[in-house]
Amino acid sequence: MAEVEREAMEYDVVIVGAGPAGLSAAIRLKQLDADLNVVVLEKGSEVGAHILSGAVLDPCGLDALIPDWKEKGAPLNVPVKEDNFYMLGEAGKIRIPNFPMPPLMNNHGNYIVSMGNVCRWMAEQAEALGVEIFPGMSCSELVYGENGEVKGVVAGEFGKEADGTMGPNYEPGMELHGKYVFIAEGVRGSLAKQVIAKYDLSKGHCPQKFGIGMKEIWEIDPAKHKEGTVTHTMGWPLGGNAGGGSFIYHLENNQVYVGFVVHLNYKNPYLFPYMEFQRFKHHPMVAELLKGGKRVAYGARAISEGGWQSMPKMVAPGVALLGCSVGMVNVPRIKGNHNAMLSGKAAAEAAYAAIQAGRSADELSDYETEVRSGAIGQDLKKVRNVKPLWSKYGLLASLTLGGFDMWTNTFGFSLFGTQRHGKSDAAATEEASKHQPIDYPKPDGKLSFDRLTNVSFSMTNHEESQPPHLKLKDPDVPVTVDYAKYAGPSSRYCPAGVYEFVEEEPGKPRFVINFQNCVHCKTCDIKDPAQNIVWTTPQGGDGPNYPNM
Repeated sequence: MAEVEREAMEYDVVIVGAGPAGLSAAIRLKQLDADLNVVVLEKGSEVGAHILSGAVLDPCGLDALIPDWKEKGAPLNVPVKEDNFYMLGEAGKIRIPNFPMPPLMNNHGNYIVSMGNVCRWMAEQAEALGVEIFPGMSCSELVYGENGEVKGVVAGEFGKEADGTMGPNYEPGMELHGKYVFIAEGVRGSLAKQVIAKYDLSKGHCPQKFGIGMKEIWEIDPAKHKEGTVTHTMGWPLGGNAGGGSFIYHLENNQVYVGFVVHLNYKNPYLFPYMEFQRFKHHPMVAELLKGGKRVAYGARAISEGGWQSMPKMVAPGVALLGCSVGMVNVPRIKGNHNAMLSGKAAAEAAYAAIQAGRSADELSDYETEVRSGAIGQDLKKVRNVKPLWSKYGLLASLTLGGFDMWTNTFGFSLFGTQRHGKSDAAATEEASKHQPIDYPKPDGKLSFDRLTNVSFSMTNHEESQPPHLKLKDPDVPVTVDYAKYAGPSSRYCPAGVYEFVEEEPGKPRFVINFQNCVHCKTCDIKDPAQNIVWTTPQGGDGPNYPNM
């Protein structure tokens, strides 16, 4: 293909991703210096279109960034009033009392929110300060300077044909250059992956660990609705097959968020995370709540779960990784948005100081120091052993040992030191010969739904003439390895039904990628045992269009 010529625009700071981290960075930069040129590039059709989170929000990040957020109308409307935690069996439940839980697990003072709507509001605050925000602009490439530093990104390339050639309406996009580039793409972002690999930023750190989180919004019977109630469960239906659990949050307007998380280090390739979620809704406690209601939205995304041990080096020449690009989720609290906001604020302050000193395109080491030694590091260090203990010893042992460890960490020490994570989630998958298939009940269409029906409630859309954004390193591997050795787990771990094996002749499957269904969760990039699937950005504006996830 001929060399593409692109125009370039110069900024002080270029930010990729209009999530809580990227928007916090943009706001803080303009608070510090109204004359800084700051641009935010967002691949979703609008800010918030690709944002999916639980979410119970700890407002400490907003408090630090915009102390008068309440007066400015931030959509934090539902304070948590009640906190419940249950261990589920197939037909019953045991309430785990709140009093033995470490103080950090308390949700008092937090809010049930739509993070999509919080980000929409944050974008309004940023634009009022003079930040340029361009939605529908996928960043498809990094631009490097003469000395190997990151100096910008390519954004807004449109009109390629399915084979990758330039179509009649091809638009080459633009290069956006910055003194510093912030990557705030969320979990397993395609540019963050490249930066981590190019500069070997994971060296000396544990592999990142992940979960897949699936979520539905339900409108329920007003008589059953208890605004401000937060419920978490563990146990059934996962049992010993996988780690994970659920959340049920009662927000306003008789709506509840119903979500389910499966840790992606499960061994059995026959495990079907989406169907575990659907089965969960048939538990008597959940079925009674949802009976007579209707599901109005669905979505899914991966969650970074490695925590303290898995955070890579966050800076390289000209570039800094923010929020979930690093992995700042506090796993037992199921919260990361507050840390994402704090990371954006810290990166902005480091970049501002550097620009004031006449620097550019170097490493913002002050940002990394602040993350590791400041509020984010303190938050994550206290809970660093919960996930590895769970992975090694199972649910009940981790509840006991992890809870004890969080209590002792409250006082500044741990008997466990720092437990290390084992192999990657892809490497944790065992061959099918070691496991039995799992028989899942058929969805009933009332409480549980098939994947393709649910995907239609994510309002996902991709221009079908473009090149598939899900790439295979080797086109033969899905059949020769994924299917032959692992019974084709890609047909199950994807929460959107993107991958399937079609047998047109007995014993001769063909691998099909329905990229149009993709909700951009990145699970395939994480869990594929052969690490043969690479998630890249489709053209701008494509993907899910979440209303108020």
